[in-house]
Amino acid sequence: MVAGAGIPIVDVPLVTVGGGLGSFVLVDLLRLGGVPTSDIRVLTVLDVPHETYRTLVRDSQIPDYERLRSDSGSCLDNIWAFPSYAVREAFAARGLGAFVRPLWNVLTEPVLTNFYTPRAGQAYATVEREAPRIAWSSMLAKGQVRMVRKRLQGGYFSILTPPEGSLGTRRVAYRSRFVHLAVGYPGVRYLPDLQQYRDKYKDVVNVVNAYEHHEHVYDQLKRRPGTVIVRGSGIVASRVLQRLIEDRDNHGAQTQILHLFRGYVSGSQGPLWFRRKGGDGWAYQGFNFSKASWGGQHKKHIENLEGEERARFINSIAGTTTPIRSDWQEQLRRGRREGFYRIHIGEVEEVAPGENDTVVTRVRSADGALLELAANFIIDATGLEANIRLHRLMADLLDHSGAGLNPMRRLDLSPEFEVRGTANGGGKIYATGTMALGGYYAPNDSFLGLQYGAFKVADDLARQKFGHKLSGLRSLNQWWKWLRNRQV
Repeated sequence: MVAGAGIPIVDVPLVTVGGGLGSFVLVDLLRLGGVPTSDIRVLTVLDVPHETYRTLVRDSQIPDYERLRSDSGSCLDNIWAFPSYAVREAFAARGLGAFVRPLWNVLTEPVLTNFYTPRAGQAYATVEREAPRIAWSSMLAKGQVRMVRKRLQGGYFSILTPPEGSLGTRRVAYRSRFVHLAVGYPGVRYLPDLQQYRDKYKDVVNVVNAYEHHEHVYDQLKRRPGTVIVRGSGIVASRVLQRLIEDRDNHGAQTQILHLFRGYVSGSQGPLWFRRKGGDGWAYQGFNFSKASWGGQHKKHIENLEGEERARFINSIAGTTTPIRSDWQEQLRRGRREGFYRIHIGEVEEVAPGENDTVVTRVRSADGALLELAANFIIDATGLEANIRLHRLMADLLDHSGAGLNPMRRLDLSPEFEVRGTANGGGKIYATGTMALGGYYAPNDSFLGLQYGAFKVADDLARQKFGHKLSGLRSLNQWWKWLRNRQV
């Protein structure tokens, strides 16, 4: 029991908090490095690692058969990246053309073709194959973690609240030497004017976020003509627009689409040493960060920067972007030509209820004119909530465990992804994923970013005699087991 608290204690060397894809890739790597399941506990409310990710992706209009924004080699289940997603897609295909297409894509990207990206369902299937192989379910401890606190004797207590009635106790304390945090975003984020509208008028039907379930919008627009305003200019906005236009094409919807830009991209942008294409309001980039930041010159440059200088550079190679997709661009060209897709540019001054079950958006354009745009629905596709303090566990870590923020307002981490200021008598706290933005690696919130962070953490743990570094014969042996789907 935790002294004086009556809380049962579970001793385990390492806990990972979150249980999503960030936890999964670290646990996978540790298991390949010889760490037994008895030395790891995954503290989570999830049943499968991709549960939250899949929900967010589906709600943002990427069904399982559509492609993600990730490359062929960023294989969640396969750290060796061979066979890659493209190779596996080719060998699962029927017909010569379907076999050749993904292989040709990766051989000619990005000069003759755009970057290859895997289908969402393929990524989920690989996780579902790998999880039993590493005995994922045997390491799960279901519940919500509200705090991670330092122990006087070194290491940490992670306090878990299990599902009501499941264990006969309201709290369980996991006493560990190491803690890994991979908790993702605190939640969905609304633009300030839309949040004010929802708070004031309690309207959660007509004003929605693209990352939350909002199928009622598309269902109603298919039943009767209506107008929708889309806010945002990233990949989620492009997916929402694609869905709206496909409903017109395939289901006879008569939807009018108003796309509201705050800033308008009319051509290529960025510094001379890093130019990205743009046009029609959009900035185009294959991935959320430059490909060179994944493992090239930008990655090397970031590793040599500190503080504000590193934050400025990361911001310069990031930004709101979407990949170039010919089918989607053709849809928008047709929409502009036929008049059902119209663009407006300006700053929103107010959102208020209108007549006939509409919402009115008052926009101040660059020339000072005031526009009033009435729509049946507004879809906010501007992103997820990034304020670290809105996550209860992160706020507690900042207030009580010595953690600090970097200039990008995420966790201040070492190059090994250790949370600075939290070391405790031989114990360490690590963090990977979105909370690591602004550290020594830019694309943390990506499949490859999660794997890169896991490698850095696992190598640091191996230096402390927790698991083995994966190299040489051990790596070859584990790949051979993976290929045959044999237990680790």
